[in-house]
Amino acid sequence: MVVKYKNNWIPTKSLEEMSNANYDVLIVGTGPGGGATLQRLCELWKNQGAKKIGILEKGDKLFHSHSLNIPTQNVNTARDALLPDNSTVIGERLPQFSGARMVYALGGRSLFWNAATPRPIQSELNKWPIHRQELNVYYDMAERLLHVTRDYAKGSSMQNTLLKRLHAGGILEAKDMPVAFDMTPSRQGEVHSNPWFSSINALAAALFDRPYDLAVNAYVSRVMEENGRVSGVEVFSADKNAHIIRAKNVVVSASTLETPRILLNSGIQGPAIGHYLTGHVSIIGIGTISRRQFSDKLGNLCILKFETKESPYQIQILGPDQYFSYQQFEDKVHKDQLMVVYAAFGRVEPRAENRVYLTGEKDEFGVPLQQVQYSLSNKDRQTANQVAQGIRQSAAAMGVTLDESTLVLRPPGADMHEASTCRMGDDPATSSTNRHGQVHGIQGLYVADNSVLPSLTAAGPVLSNVALAIRLADHIVRQSG
Repeated sequence: MVVKYKNNWIPTKSLEEMSNANYDVLIVGTGPGGGATLQRLCELWKNQGAKKIGILEKGDKLFHSHSLNIPTQNVNTARDALLPDNSTVIGERLPQFSGARMVYALGGRSLFWNAATPRPIQSELNKWPIHRQELNVYYDMAERLLHVTRDYAKGSSMQNTLLKRLHAGGILEAKDMPVAFDMTPSRQGEVHSNPWFSSINALAAALFDRPYDLAVNAYVSRVMEENGRVSGVEVFSADKNAHIIRAKNVVVSASTLETPRILLNSGIQGPAIGHYLTGHVSIIGIGTISRRQFSDKLGNLCILKFETKESPYQIQILGPDQYFSYQQFEDKVHKDQLMVVYAAFGRVEPRAENRVYLTGEKDEFGVPLQQVQYSLSNKDRQTANQVAQGIRQSAAAMGVTLDESTLVLRPPGADMHEASTCRMGDDPATSSTNRHGQVHGIQGLYVADNSVLPSLTAAGPVLSNVALAIRLADHIVRQSG
């Protein structure tokens, strides 16, 4: 006899139950944007029992936490086994975006991200349709939610020595990398056992503020609207039964590739929906350095070379070997030569012709599949050359012997930083949503994932996504009275 346990570490509802309710806010997707929106709504409506919030996840429950918080995992096993086994390489049917990979599960790709959380370069934020002082407030809030710290490698002789070498070599924008890692110790009964942030942390924070309805294996096919106002969504269960769930406000946070698919399949008119797909030109370089150059208190390596106007890229400098993040149970054995990794991301120009669009091919639920049109401009390729040269300069300054054969441009989408297909702005001709993330012309319909970012700097999109999602939740609460 096979016993099936309930896997009830987080409460869920069936789609049948949710179709009998009428929600004040219904969120589609449980990644960082959906999770942050939910957390903020539950925080602000903590004592307002009449408010009803629901959230839908296309995938199933997978992990209760970020993969690096699982005691049996380290950076190597999480990257080489766990991620491939629990993700979908959708780039296999997207020839121009062949590196694309999705995680259809509660928490989405936040279960695997590397948690680097630098703010975007200010000169680019000044172009966004939000005042810089307001943005700063929400970036502060996002950093608190994510427990962003610069102390992850504090006290490491490797960190201190190599930072000094970078600065002496003229690379002054190299600093301690901010990461979403909760360094608060567990004491007096208060447990901090999930230091690496994933969206599960936000779902948990929300749950302890007030109840909400969560459905997994809930495949949202389209948004419903009546007379210019959202009314709910159509959603399929795993057995392909369709349900209509009603809501006064719908927040779509299904991902940069899925959100425009849902909006386009809903017949929502908007000349910019799906356009301006932006990713990074990405190179991962590998080098080695002698162990004898550092004290016995070696520590780990977590440096970020920040973007500048002159150098439109960032380099995450990590190491040594697999010990950037490892379990307390592991023997920390160092070779004479330590491996240093340079994970670099360069800016790509936002261009309308880079887009997500629907094809005639349909999935098992009868919903049109998306296709991607994507190419790099000459400027993007020049940036890629700058990225490679930046890695060389950093390695030389650090005294690291670089393996030149590793300086290869990764396939588009492999960075998993795609953004801006439903970007916010004031002009409906070049943006999909207004400055609050509301889809132009559809009252109560919002977007809250990476796709809403007005542009993508060299910084990863998660911190910006969370900041804008918290801001969106505040807007919904104000509009709801």
